[in-house]
Amino acid sequence: MPEKTALLTLDRSRQVAVQIYEILKERILGVVLVPGTALSRANLQEEFGVSQTPVRDALLRLQEEGLVDIFPQYATRVSRIDANHARQAQFLRLSVELEAIRRLAQEAPLETAEAMERVLKQQEAVAETSTFSQFDSLDREFHRVLYEMSGNPLLWKVIRAQSVHLDRLRRLNLPMPGKMASLLDEHRRIVSALRDGDSLRTAEALRHHLSGTLSIIDLIREKYPDFVK
Repeated sequence: MPEKTALLTLDRSRQVAVQIYEILKERILGVVLVPGTALSRANLQEEFGVSQTPVRDALLRLQEEGLVDIFPQYATRVSRIDANHARQAQFLRLSVELEAIRRLAQEAPLETAEAMERVLKQQEAVAETSTFSQFDSLDREFHRVLYEMSGNPLLWKVIRAQSVHLDRLRRLNLPMPGKMASLLDEHRRIVSALRDGDSLRTAEALRHHLSGTLSIIDLIREKYPDFVK
């Protein structure tokens, strides 16, 4: 019997399970796979052209992050977005980034503002509904600058690992009318305050920016009642 041809080509120089995990995670975060979607292991094996082991390992890792629910001998489904988890992730981000930006506003305001503005310019160039995935990626890059400039790159990894449900809410929020323009304006305010070396105004601009998604969580829940718990 001829071997099935994979629908998606993987890089065989990298661990296969990790790649499957990364691809499925991005689909979940990007709401390509919506909450409640059933994930067939057999279909995933066919799509990636692999045995059951790397698919199982990838799904177990997604389960550890709360992105899928595995019901043994029954089904695996994309989990609903956990609003409580998102709130705690936002609290963590706010605590870390406020301290980072306060220090940077005092110690390296111009250098930080210039680094963030370079990302902002790229983000402005993709502020379209058709490119909101790129826009969202650059939004994360804008914030990563704070961790790099403050000497805390390892904390960025911690924050990213804890932000999966917050990220899912943001991706539901981002296509809403006016949201990208609003985010760009908030980023400009942060950069402007940094350039002035005003630590208080910089912190307030960042606090307002980071509170945006959770401030309208009821609206998101109303629009997507089956997605959020």
